[in-house]
Amino acid sequence: MAVEIVPGSPQVLSEPGRLNVRLQVEGRCEGAPSFALRGAHALLDALGRSGSLQGAAERLSISYRSAWGQLEALEQALGRPVVVKTKGHGTDLTTFGTALLALLAASWNRLAPALAAEELALTEGLRRLLEPADARIRLAASHDPLLLEAVEARREIDLMVAGSLDALARLRDGSVDAAGFHYGSDGPPPAPFDAVFADRDLIVAPLFRREQGLMLAAGNPLRLETVADIAARQARFVNRQRGAGTRIWFERLCAEAGLAPEAIVGHHTEEFTHQAVAALIATGAADVGMGTRSVAERFALDYRPLGWEIYFLAVRASLGTPRLADFRDDLRDRAGRASGYAAPDDVRG
Repeated sequence: MAVEIVPGSPQVLSEPGRLNVRLQVEGRCEGAPSFALRGAHALLDALGRSGSLQGAAERLSISYRSAWGQLEALEQALGRPVVVKTKGHGTDLTTFGTALLALLAASWNRLAPALAAEELALTEGLRRLLEPADARIRLAASHDPLLLEAVEARREIDLMVAGSLDALARLRDGSVDAAGFHYGSDGPPPAPFDAVFADRDLIVAPLFRREQGLMLAAGNPLRLETVADIAARQARFVNRQRGAGTRIWFERLCAEAGLAPEAIVGHHTEEFTHQAVAALIATGAADVGMGTRSVAERFALDYRPLGWEIYFLAVRASLGTPRLADFRDDLRDRAGRASGYAAPDDVRG
């Protein structure tokens, strides 16, 4: 796969603080078959979300004829149908099309953290040349789909996706102004997270509550219900990276079940986002992983809840929280409407 990284044109408008760098991956599957990877992903995703070719064209802001032409070219390249049309019921992805979409989505999700880190580094380097240091808020945060949606709506926040411990380390060394983190389940924070709440140089506030559980292949063919079942049935597990709050929570669940993490097949298989974990399960490359309910629903996976946790925001006391008050309020509102989320003061069982 040939991959070209293309920086978006940074625009310096009337204010240097509005300058942004966007990195975009463009790829092509060469040989036989040959097709554009990013275009195929965008088309299949739009089809999956809209359920019709016309709806997909509208989502992509292209004509119906253009969408139809792209679809025909993709199917000719692959030699397999990716959609099936049913009169009166629109257009659905075939089983092959669904698997292809999940495969492409997994690749993009794996690339996303690295691209985000490079975007932040390039943006910061350029802004240091053009604007005061305190013009924007640099946020390193553990991956969460709801958080990403809220950040995309706010131009003043630069986000770097990182594991919970990595995000807090960046906050301590001064490379970011705030860190989003979680440690799994309710209750007192375990070490080393307890030190964050005791640090007088930091202000820690809850952003939202979310549910995490076992994401399973559709139909749960291995009949997995608990962490112990994963080990007993030698199910293929896909883990999060070291330092991720979800991984820390899972390892604590293993300890409570009397299991060494090494007893889990695939314990050393690491992904950086909930979506990447779900995509591997959806394509059959793994049987189970841990993630949020919303992501499991997005990939049509079975799901077994393990518990609720609070996602926190740690901010430098010198920065204060007023500059992030609107951001916190926005997340509270979004959490109240999203599946598997709740406002931080909404108690769930």
